Amino acid sequence: MSADHVTVDVADGIATLTLNRPDKRNAMTLDMWQAVATHATTLAGDPDVRVLVVTGSGGHFSAGADIAGFGHTDHGAVRAANAVADDALAAFPKPSVAVIRGACVGGAAGIAAACDLRLADATARFGITPARLGLVYPTPDIERIVRLIGPAATKHLLFSAELIEAERALRIGFVDELHAPEALADRVAELTAVLTQRSLLTQMASKELVDAVAEHGTVPGEVSERWAVRVAASDDPAEGVRAFLGRRDPEFAWRP
Repeated sequence: MSADHVTVDVADGIATLTLNRPDKRNAMTLDMWQAVATHATTLAGDPDVRVLVVTGSGGHFSAGADIAGFGHTDHGAVRAANAVADDALAAFPKPSVAVIRGACVGGAAGIAAACDLRLADATARFGITPARLGLVYPTPDIERIVRLIGPAATKHLLFSAELIEAERALRIGFVDELHAPEALADRVAELTAVLTQRSLLTQMASKELVDAVAEHGTVPGEVSERWAVRVAASDDPAEGVRAFLGRRDPEFAWRP
């Protein structure tokens, strides 16, 4: 498996992780799952990276696991690598955005759900398809998708293995923004540029706090206290006020 089947580019604080196997609609192999996990973990620790974008090359996000290659691969190893990759994406401490065109099916839906935001164009199609194969979708992915779209919508996707169009994905909450194909790239560039200019302190704190509420229904006291201490020690709040009063863009300096 070529390392080029998962690529990473970093520019202006934005890391773009691309599933790059367009001749197979970016179907995921064991090596690709492992590469996603490695890259996500490495980028999480890179102080120059402010935002992670996850996308696919060609006309598709990903068709999910490479079913055709299952006969040559240990299913247990693939399942474990899948879980590690999705967990690494979900644990990425800064904002992450899945950019979706074409197929986002099977394991690819888990990749998208592990990101904070999902932007799609009108060509996108979504499905969670283990019922076609007699498999059970990974538990952590089910948990994330239930938190994202609710039990009934998740059951429909799992029970039926039907593909749904982008408009329905937007309606049920799997997609946050839907754009015309020719407009998606510009919107992604606009949004990610905005994200790199905002307070990283606010973003990282908000991500951990919101995720805690989504998973547990509340924020543990030690998490709130930890971020309160960081805010008190940071110049970001004062800089935000100075910039507001001075009618200029703030220059936030806090880094973890």
